[in-house]
Amino acid sequence: MFNRSRKKIILSIMGSLILLFAVTLAVILAASFRDVRQKNQHMLERYVEMYSLDQGSQEQTFAPQADPAFPGEPAPQGASGTPEGPGAWHGPDMGEPPLDERPDFRLSTFYSAAFSDDGSVLSVDLGGRDIYSEEELTSLAKKLLSGTKQSGRSGNLTYSVVRKDDFTLVAFIDNTVSESSLRTLLRNILIVGSIALVILFFVSCFLANRIIQPLEENDRQQKRFISDASHELKTPVAVIGTNAEMLSREIGRNEWLMNIQYENDRMGGLVKQLLDLSRAENAKTPAEMENTDFSRLVTGEALAFESVAFESGKTLRTSVEDGICLAGNPSQLTQLVSILLDNAVRHSAGSDILLELCRIGRTACLRTVNDSEELPKETLEHLFDRFYQADEARSSEGKHYGLGLSIAKAVSENHGGTIGAACENGKIIFTVTLPLQK
Repeated sequence: MFNRSRKKIILSIMGSLILLFAVTLAVILAASFRDVRQKNQHMLERYVEMYSLDQGSQEQTFAPQADPAFPGEPAPQGASGTPEGPGAWHGPDMGEPPLDERPDFRLSTFYSAAFSDDGSVLSVDLGGRDIYSEEELTSLAKKLLSGTKQSGRSGNLTYSVVRKDDFTLVAFIDNTVSESSLRTLLRNILIVGSIALVILFFVSCFLANRIIQPLEENDRQQKRFISDASHELKTPVAVIGTNAEMLSREIGRNEWLMNIQYENDRMGGLVKQLLDLSRAENAKTPAEMENTDFSRLVTGEALAFESVAFESGKTLRTSVEDGICLAGNPSQLTQLVSILLDNAVRHSAGSDILLELCRIGRTACLRTVNDSEELPKETLEHLFDRFYQADEARSSEGKHYGLGLSIAKAVSENHGGTIGAACENGKIIFTVTLPLQK
């Protein structure tokens, strides 16, 4: 049980970390790519706005402005490359500079091709680079010009097709540099993040072991106490029962003696259930496992409980699929079915009880369904705890001590299966899944 808990804790921690890492990374990258592309799109729009055939190239547009104090001389440049002097932009206190004066705009690479109405090429601007030839750029521009989209992306280029005064301009901005830095960032984050997750995995294993260890030790001591106490009580209970029987033969019917025998029988029943629980919880991997016809076993137990249900004024209906075989312990599986049926008969609020066994994929599914009052989620979570009883008024009823479902859970887990309870539409459903024989 605690091995499963340890695995669940580790998987929960790692799953949460991986999910958090993935979501954070996706949000950061999505926001970064969106901002970069929007910024490039705005710069491209500014380039198109400034473009003129008379200039032939945008290089003239980006030339330094003349210093009014010294005609014919370029304005002095600051450390950032922006003009200094009267009317020059000096930083945040003076407001944002125009887009075309920002360093990122000046350092960006723009290409363009201008076409006349008859489709002839008027001008090609390679941006002072030799990355594309005129033929390549013209061919790409013509392809985009013949399409229906006015803007978009083509490879590493963002493009815009715009109708100017008497010509059509196809303009591009190169995204290679701006987006390659984001790809480098992504690669580094993935490498560092993967290493961090591996380290956190081992840290999670260490912490899970430290968290589970005292709980595991406490559970082990409880199981040892139950086992030892049950074995120690078995002999005196048997001796008391034998002496009470012998005494009743000598003195005949006696009210006080009958009370002793009744309570001793109850104590004997409790000791037996404690021993059953101890055996089920401490069972090692199965030397006694054998090929078991589970369908036949369930049918046999159902026949035995039909009379029990009838005496309680209830009807037991069965739906058992034939040919379902398991590798299991027949004695424990019989006890499992008996516990579920006994629980359904004793606690059913109505007269109809259903027992089902069917094959679902590679598992056998055993279910009991009976009428019940609506049980809160908190109660359902504790139904399989030792000595837990949902109805405290029944705590002294018969020979039932809240151990039956704990035994059923231990048997299910020993066979590699699961057991659970659900309450819906006025019915309580107990479901056991067990792996089929391979």
